[in-house]
Amino acid sequence: MTSKQRSYLKGLAMTTEPILQIGKSSVTPEFTKSVSEALEARELIKISVLQNCLDDPREMAQMLAERTDSQVVQVIGRKIVLYKEGQKDKKKIILPGT
Repeated sequence: MTSKQRSYLKGLAMTTEPILQIGKSSVTPEFTKSVSEALEARELIKISVLQNCLDDPREMAQMLAERTDSQVVQVIGRKIVLYKEGQKDKKKIILPGT
């Protein structure tokens, strides 16, 4: 992903609300499945890390990206933004330069 594409996705993520929350149970297989399904449906998702979760948001973002074959767009404070390109016929977000 180029810096221009990442910047474009950050701009889109600014206006979206978090659709998932990570709590004290951290990243479970069930949560990973939810993230994967959300990425299939939306391509770009924002996740909120609650205060009672003691794990580092950056580490959790990397773990989720590896498990769901997605890319970390950004981690700001306790918010994680992930992107996974959809299939060619079902693309929802058109990245610049593609």
